[in-house]
Amino acid sequence: MSTPFRHTEPLPPGSAAGTVAEVYAQIALDFGIAEPSTFVVLSSAPELLAPAWALLRESLIAGPGGRTGKELVALGVSLANRCPFCVDAHTVLLHATGDHALAERVARGETPQDEEHARLLAWGKRTRVPGADLEPFPFPREHAPAYLGTALTFHFINRIASALLTENLLPAGAQRFRAVRSIAGRALSRTVRRTAGPGQSLALLDDIDPGEAPAWALGTPVGIAYASLLRAAMRGAGLLDAADHDLVEAVLQDWDGTHPPLALDGFPDRRERPGARLALLAALAPYRITDQDVAAWRRPEHTDHCLVHLVAYGAFIAVDRIESALSAQITQEVV
Repeated sequence: MSTPFRHTEPLPPGSAAGTVAEVYAQIALDFGIAEPSTFVVLSSAPELLAPAWALLRESLIAGPGGRTGKELVALGVSLANRCPFCVDAHTVLLHATGDHALAERVARGETPQDEEHARLLAWGKRTRVPGADLEPFPFPREHAPAYLGTALTFHFINRIASALLTENLLPAGAQRFRAVRSIAGRALSRTVRRTAGPGQSLALLDDIDPGEAPAWALGTPVGIAYASLLRAAMRGAGLLDAADHDLVEAVLQDWDGTHPPLALDGFPDRRERPGARLALLAALAPYRITDQDVAAWRRPEHTDHCLVHLVAYGAFIAVDRIESALSAQITQEVV
């Protein structure tokens, strides 16, 4: 039987208990998809699963602003990150909003005809570049927590999906067919159009006060979810020694949003520094992680919990690089 998972074997969702089961129940209710693989793959680390879901829910689903606009931002992010799994997912979700012509237009790689839609898609793509000029926002300023939160959510989820899932959203790649995309979207339409109350995911978090929330979140639940995911993801740094940690942080500090060359020039050799290599690949080119990369790092003590944490750490340092540049821009405006 084929599986959507790469490098890891999460427990069957039917055996979930505690926080994991609670997260799955809320995902089914508010996202409309029971046990989506993008979250199941995080389930061996519930302390990551809950805040990742919370950030998605509070921004994309419960945050202010139209769902179509936020799906276009998420799609733009996924295109910029070269994550076919997530590109297909957001195409289906655009069908779920009822705008079938828009969904198929972007599926063909064409620019949306509506000027506002085109600006949202292009804005999402630009967010991959740390420090890119993202203003004026293509949405009302008061909707910024939801739109910025959505973009940062999928900079994280794209990397998790590219690293730990196959490219097929549906079995045998059925999402390649227009009729399947449309039918799948229609099945989700009622949930996508339902209003979800903000803040309901926060009870799932280990720590309701995870630290200072970013200024752009404007005191909304999006900020708490982001801070919680930041804290959880950064725990993965403990899987690296000090030298590898410093290397990863230094490379990300200079990252300009570009994708690495085919030769992966400058990446550590897997035989010498496998942990640093995995973390950097997760940050900059998760679709380039191979079985050999994971095998070189794996030790008997390295469980799936460890692998998910290391990949999440690499993914989030890229997110943090993007978010830090964004926060600096907003701070300068306020000053």
